[in-house]
Amino acid sequence: MYVFHSRRLSLLGVLLLMTLLFWRFQRQQDPAAEIAGVESGVLPPPPVVYFSTDQWQGFEKPSDDQLKASLTPLQYEVTQHKGTERPFQNEFWNHKEAGIYVDVVSGEPLFSSLDKYDSGSGWPSFTRPLVPELIVEEHDSSFGMKRIEIRSLHGGSHLGHVFPDGPPPTGLRYCTNSAAFRFIPVDELENEGYGEFLAAFSSKE
Repeated sequence: MYVFHSRRLSLLGVLLLMTLLFWRFQRQQDPAAEIAGVESGVLPPPPVVYFSTDQWQGFEKPSDDQLKASLTPLQYEVTQHKGTERPFQNEFWNHKEAGIYVDVVSGEPLFSSLDKYDSGSGWPSFTRPLVPELIVEEHDSSFGMKRIEIRSLHGGSHLGHVFPDGPPPTGLRYCTNSAAFRFIPVDELENEGYGEFLAAFSSKE
């Protein structure tokens, strides 16, 4: 009888271990499962930002010729062809000034210096978007990897990728390209039409 119970317990242990390993394998195969943790409650959701995105509803993306004329070659390659700039050799990787980062094509407010941190990657990294509704996530299987690409909603600009290895409070790392952004300092937010975000910086003073 004792041997029977021991074998039964051993079998249950093996089944539990196999279930756990299979679950972990599935999470590793699909990085979106980790990202989805924000919505499922596994990770804290980003704060609600009261900002009207109506002004971008009628945005018309410039033609390819117009983009080539208005953007630098690097900005064009990154935003339009999913290019990646060199780590530690880009404009904002170690940028510490207070302000927001907007889409270089559309002007959509995407990230804030308040959520920026040094990830050690050599690219600008953030724990969350400034206005989550303006970020589009898409599966990216390029270069034999499974990643989540992030793009701007209206400009359609490639920004970078999001990974589930960031610090609190979100556990996410939005790894981006400097070439996808135009930076607006705090003292220019009002004049540039982004006055709604001033309060967030005032509360940090």
